[in-house]
Amino acid sequence: MVNSTGVGSQSLLYVLYEHASGYSLFRVHEFEEIGMLLPQVEQSVLDLSKFATVVKLIAFFPFQSGINALDNTNSISEGLVHDDLHNFLETNLPKPSKRAKMILGVADSKIASTINEQFSITCQHTGVIPELLRGIRVHFPNLIKGLTDQNQNKAQLGLGHAYSRAKVKFNVNRVDNMIIQSIALLDQLDKDINTFAMRIREWYGYHFPELIRIIPDNYTYARAVYLIKNRKDFNHESREAELEEIIMDTGKTHAVFEAMKTTIGMDISPIDLINIECFANRVIHLFEYRKSLQEYLRSKMTQVAPNLATLIGEQVGARLIAHAGSLTNLAKYPASTIQILGAEKALFRALKTKGNTPKYGLIFHSTYIGRANTQNKGRISRYLANKCAIASRIDCFSDVPTTMFGERLKQQVTDRLKFYDSGELPPTNVQMMELAVKEAEEERASILVKEKKRKKKEKKRQKKEQETLEESLERSTLNGKSTEDGNGEMEVA
Repeated sequence: MVNSTGVGSQSLLYVLYEHASGYSLFRVHEFEEIGMLLPQVEQSVLDLSKFATVVKLIAFFPFQSGINALDNTNSISEGLVHDDLHNFLETNLPKPSKRAKMILGVADSKIASTINEQFSITCQHTGVIPELLRGIRVHFPNLIKGLTDQNQNKAQLGLGHAYSRAKVKFNVNRVDNMIIQSIALLDQLDKDINTFAMRIREWYGYHFPELIRIIPDNYTYARAVYLIKNRKDFNHESREAELEEIIMDTGKTHAVFEAMKTTIGMDISPIDLINIECFANRVIHLFEYRKSLQEYLRSKMTQVAPNLATLIGEQVGARLIAHAGSLTNLAKYPASTIQILGAEKALFRALKTKGNTPKYGLIFHSTYIGRANTQNKGRISRYLANKCAIASRIDCFSDVPTTMFGERLKQQVTDRLKFYDSGELPPTNVQMMELAVKEAEEERASILVKEKKRKKKEKKRQKKEQETLEESLERSTLNGKSTEDGNGEMEVA
């Protein structure tokens, strides 16, 4: 006879339930009837009195600590049987001679197959098992003596946070999402600054049009406009040093003064001049903020992807990471994908029209392709993409980031450019990587020593602060007691 669960009616059903506080093993009575009446089981799950007659606790194994609970949870999520779970099942399940007639209900198919291999037990995770596990989850504090709802919630919350941190492997110093946002903001700032600088030129050009030809740089032009304001009121003798400090060229400074005398610009009202001055000040602040943002991007790339930044530059490397979505995605890409990353439209258009596919995408902005000859641009872009793939994988999967691999990869690309021009054979990849590995190990050791010293100093500082805090608390307590004693004496007197 076979019931709706797909097993013989003479089988014994046990249910393994993994909780944040430990492992529990339940024996299910009246299994044959349960298998035939799945809708009734679904309804009786919410009734503790009915459910308790069907499911009985056999054994419970509490976790010793939060670390032990996290270790067991990680093993279960990966489909592995932890030593604690192995000992628990080995101790509380029937003898091996009787295991042929039993079924063990579990929540996951991966752990079911692993238990089946190790214990030769028929494991099941479908049919009535999910409903039984749901009932156990709902009534778990009532089924386990000594476990309250408050303790259960604390255990689940703590384990959930620890498990999430372990899975995400969050490191605040190596967050590539900050790079993606900063490079997107940097590109947007470039567009906005160019638009605003053009607006200043057109606006102030009515009053002093010759200044546009003398000062072509946008940032210098905005600073000069903010300093000069009305050209008729500008004092040549007293403010010449300030203007020369902005322009950084004595010849251009004299040219500005000469143009002021012979300009064809019209006069401008004070209210218009105030608006131009305010707008120029805003643009100057945007330029300065862009510089600080570029420094921030450089520091983040040094922390997250130092080898990629050393090889191809901070901005190009950041654009590759942003286009891929993350450093992990970029590390998974083959070199052929990295080579044309950013040129997808041209690639699909070439495939559709059966034309020539693009040779490069975002990596075109690197200096190497610009230095190569026309006939060698495709070859160097392919070689550079190969080295970028290596650098991104090293950055993504190394524990202690170093720049040694990036330096050697950069040297390899430079040697390959020389080879294309002069035919001089570069060192082999094996030789360069052996040198890089040795240098990286030395740098890694020095970084670990510095980090150890830093942690030691931080620990001493925290200990000193704790001692200071305790002393201040003791003083305040003693002062409070002395005040009370004084008040008591006065009352007695």
